[in-house]
Amino acid sequence: MVVAGAGMAGVQTAVALREQGFTGTVTVIGAEPHQPYDRPPLSKAVLLGTAEGSAFDVDFDALGIELVLGREVTGLRPADHELDTEAGPVPYDVLVVATGAEPVRLPGAEGVPGVHLLRTLDDAERLRPVLARQHDIVVVGAGWIGAEFATAAREAGCAVTVVEAADRPLAGALPPEVAAPMAGWYADAGADLRTHARVARVEPGAVLLDDGTRLPAGAVVVGIGARPATAWLAGSGVALGAHGEVVADAGLRTSVPDVYAVGDCASFPSARYGERLLVHHWDNALQGPRTVAANVLGGVTGEAPQVYDPVPYFWSEQFGRFVQYAGHHGAADATLWRGDPSGPAWTVCWLRETRLVALLAVGRPRDLAQGRRLIESGTPMNPALLTDPARPLKKATAA
Repeated sequence: MVVAGAGMAGVQTAVALREQGFTGTVTVIGAEPHQPYDRPPLSKAVLLGTAEGSAFDVDFDALGIELVLGREVTGLRPADHELDTEAGPVPYDVLVVATGAEPVRLPGAEGVPGVHLLRTLDDAERLRPVLARQHDIVVVGAGWIGAEFATAAREAGCAVTVVEAADRPLAGALPPEVAAPMAGWYADAGADLRTHARVARVEPGAVLLDDGTRLPAGAVVVGIGARPATAWLAGSGVALGAHGEVVADAGLRTSVPDVYAVGDCASFPSARYGERLLVHHWDNALQGPRTVAANVLGGVTGEAPQVYDPVPYFWSEQFGRFVQYAGHHGAADATLWRGDPSGPAWTVCWLRETRLVALLAVGRPRDLAQGRRLIESGTPMNPALLTDPARPLKKATAA
């Protein structure tokens, strides 16, 4: 077994293989030189200096997992069953592609001093002294990572301006009426949010917007999205989708024999939602590897393939609020609110034909926990009861 990628998805695939009884060799190849680590703390504890790192608590030696770190994968030759790396080819019987996603770069900003991304441990360590010196910071992008970084920068005492090309924060993730209350969170935290703001260019010490505004910037942090890290698969025959993601089947197999894909780099068909999902979140990288391991082993024992069709889940900590989301609201036909969105705690529920398909919970973790189970079970809901924030979600069913 060879796993390309040493992030959450890659490491958990290796661990799941051992937990499920795989006895062959397992090799995990990672591009970064660091011991494999968890990413969520990078925008919080590691960035603020309250933690030195976030290495996974995995005894790779005890599990018989070989780590090959600091080695980039460069290509795949399925006919030869070989993975190409910068240090030469690596043969495999079964390969798992788990190379994750890479940040989208701001055109024209590469090489400009003081411009940062926040994706890797090295990125976080470069940004730590920037926060410590309390620079004026411009954040480009008001998505999840932009909001989390702005939160940490304000906690560190930096002056923060967030520029967003869309008309609201989280424009790519949430409908306008749901994202609208979140715009006020920036001002509450002392951050300046500017929407309809497009970057014309970045120069040392400043960001220039297309309306002529010049924003002083001791540092610029770019958070305008991520895309699957799959360019190395060009010419391999592995089918890629519109976003560059590996197109996996319901068992997370690729279009090429003996090659699986999992985590941020792969999409999968969801029978639950009737569409293909590409999920760039931690929980997907945690859950998918169990299905991969089961199907790898099932290919040997002849067991029926397992299907991967989770209820997507993620969380974000921003501006003193704990935000959680479960499900997928794309095909919902009704949106219901529990609580006042101007207050500290509220929930949005999306229904399709009385069944809960997604929810966003702000400061209401119980709603999230109960709602996630209701999405999984497909239980019909009573909309009139659902909108009462004092009533537990599990007691707002139609039964």
